[in-house]
Amino acid sequence: MIIGLTGHLCVGKGEVANYLKSLGFSYFSLSDVLKEEADRLGVQKVREEMISLGNRFREEHGNGILALRIKEKLPAGKNVVIDSIRNPEEVRELRKIPGFVLIGVDSLEETRFARMLARNRPGDPKTFEEFKKLSEDLSIEHGQQVMNCIKMADCIVINNVPVEQLHRKVDRLLKDFGFSKPGRISLDEYFLKVASVVAERATCKRHKIGAIAVKDKKILTTGYNGAAAKTTDCLELGCLRDDLGIPSGTRQEVCRAIHAEQNVIIQAALHGINLDGATIYCTHSPCILCAKMLANAKIKRFVTFGDYPDQEFLKLFQEVGVVFEKRDKPQDRIYFKD
Repeated sequence: MIIGLTGHLCVGKGEVANYLKSLGFSYFSLSDVLKEEADRLGVQKVREEMISLGNRFREEHGNGILALRIKEKLPAGKNVVIDSIRNPEEVRELRKIPGFVLIGVDSLEETRFARMLARNRPGDPKTFEEFKKLSEDLSIEHGQQVMNCIKMADCIVINNVPVEQLHRKVDRLLKDFGFSKPGRISLDEYFLKVASVVAERATCKRHKIGAIAVKDKKILTTGYNGAAAKTTDCLELGCLRDDLGIPSGTRQEVCRAIHAEQNVIIQAALHGINLDGATIYCTHSPCILCAKMLANAKIKRFVTFGDYPDQEFLKLFQEVGVVFEKRDKPQDRIYFKD
């Protein structure tokens, strides 16, 4: 989801942006593009100089240039909030992104002026008349046209309320746009995420696979695919199967690596841990060799989000009564608060 924010000075866009960041949104600001240009040109980052630089930058490169530059920085497939949208051409450029939503944040002038006095930044106006003059949109084609941007917004948040109520307003908007706040994840998603982290230790050049054994909500052992202990791994030697042209999912015995599920069983044996009744969480479905071993280890359940080319395990699991479940891949992002 890509959310844009527009609004006048001291309207509370920063608070909305911070709340979205707490929900896992990545933060970007068109002002940051302008600050990079100021650094390049040696321009002082004071309000008047930055506004003048922005006007010149738009005149030279087009009114949508800041949005065009920020689009190059956006991560694919992530929730993003873009702040400091101040020109209609910036809105039009960002609307080229599928699913882009523009939120206008507005507030009474008196409320905004009180917030400015409370923040007490150097250079801020000290009288209401000075503040009103500063907030006016100038009729400059290449300048800031915040009011016109607000008119283009998909929705308006009126921010004349305490912070907690503002957050609830944002929650309602997000729900309307189909966004669900990250809550407490399920145990299956939790353990699949752990298995995904385990996979990062893999030394296989074809597949990075991680697996964990869990019983009574406790992790018993972990395993990833890689060469036997004290032997040179495939990251150094290269893939034997690639060298021999062996398709994935076939002739598993011709391989330097021990599979993740096999390492789970080996670790259990080394440490005297009984896997009877355990659930295996794995980033991929098992090959038939691993499935046979897991059946003899008496696991009761296998949970994954990925497919390995060998699907022979399905008949075996059905025959021996191992429950196989395919889940959605957990989100790569880990949500937590500092």
